[in-house]
Amino acid sequence: MLQAETLQLLCLTASSGVPLFSRGSSKQLPFSVIGSLNGVHMFGAGHGAQLSSCETDRGSRVVWGVFQDSLMLIAVSGSGGSSISQLQLRRLLENVWNCMVLVLGQDELSSIRNVERLKRELRSCYRLIDMLLERVNDEEGFMGDLTQCTDCLLPSHSGLLLQEAVDSFAQATESEFGCLLLNGRVARATEKWWSRLTPQEVVVLSVLVRSLADASSCDYPVFLPKGSPTVAIRLLSFQLLPGVHVCVLCGPKPSLHNASELISRFWSTLVENLRTCLEQAKRSSLPPSVSLRWDVQALLLINCDSRRALTVCPRVRVGAPAEDTPPLISTARRLELLRLFYVFAVTRYFTSQESTASDFAQGFTHVPVQCYLVTDECKCFGLQSPQHQLFLLMDPSVPTFALRTVATQTLSAITSATGF
Repeated sequence: MLQAETLQLLCLTASSGVPLFSRGSSKQLPFSVIGSLNGVHMFGAGHGAQLSSCETDRGSRVVWGVFQDSLMLIAVSGSGGSSISQLQLRRLLENVWNCMVLVLGQDELSSIRNVERLKRELRSCYRLIDMLLERVNDEEGFMGDLTQCTDCLLPSHSGLLLQEAVDSFAQATESEFGCLLLNGRVARATEKWWSRLTPQEVVVLSVLVRSLADASSCDYPVFLPKGSPTVAIRLLSFQLLPGVHVCVLCGPKPSLHNASELISRFWSTLVENLRTCLEQAKRSSLPPSVSLRWDVQALLLINCDSRRALTVCPRVRVGAPAEDTPPLISTARRLELLRLFYVFAVTRYFTSQESTASDFAQGFTHVPVQCYLVTDECKCFGLQSPQHQLFLLMDPSVPTFALRTVATQTLSAITSATGF
């Protein structure tokens, strides 16, 4: 249906199958194919069968999702896009729906009164949807779209100062929801931001802030997909430095002008701290106090209690034992392998968090807490504890029997030094 390494997202009305938009691949699917994709889903529904996904004989994947019995989203990956898993496509549909609710509100999407008007209003979501499509295989290491956790940065030596600034700024703007974002990742946030917002809401809010990065400040009405899907609240966002934004969610007060006047009061003395944190974030998601073994190629660490996630993909090998040590494979490929291993682990072994788990684990009489995978490019190890999940990519030279030891040492080194 689509050429290799392509991804397309379709949106139709669920009742009549009227196309509303198509995003992704520059070569759109023919109308007859779109009609067939909708028709086969409606045929199954009419016979008591729910069609959620399929794979063609040429390797293309199709995933359907119906939301609020109003809109149908269909994700189609090309035959060469076999690395895009069914779980990734399912998460994409959920995130796209959340983005549309964020911008337009649930009422506007669940009760369609005028199709042409809805088409026009959905254009305001295109930028966010395109960014989500780009994130499926991005090189910046964002995993929250897939893991349904918040992409975070670990606190640096100035973390306490930044936390105090976020809390004070939020209080001054009459808000309990404040957040500091560095290149799209949450560096610090208020207690209510962590406890009351779902990770899915934080993901789409972060995408929205990045889409508005060209503006030094903005006042944007948003609907929280879980917390407030029908009543709009205000998102105030301010650019402190390129790539650094502070945001608050608030009510009618304060005005954007009054909130802007508070920026210099709380943040002018922290500019150098912010620059230092930004440079650290560009080099690594880990603070300088934590060092990884040279043979760790990438890792994804999830705190299961707080639903926060940390992705690390070293740029260079530090401390390699010999000059003839092979160079690291590309960052993009390591992140792709990390996503694939995450999907492999959570759909076959670590199934407690996944409603999409396969029947593979049905034969187990226990809950697996470790798994590993050996490939030509790397060796992978997954570790699950009551509080954490660690997914580790290591150099092929690491002995297979040592994978567990390296993983447990890595988890201990990060958590003991940072409290993550």
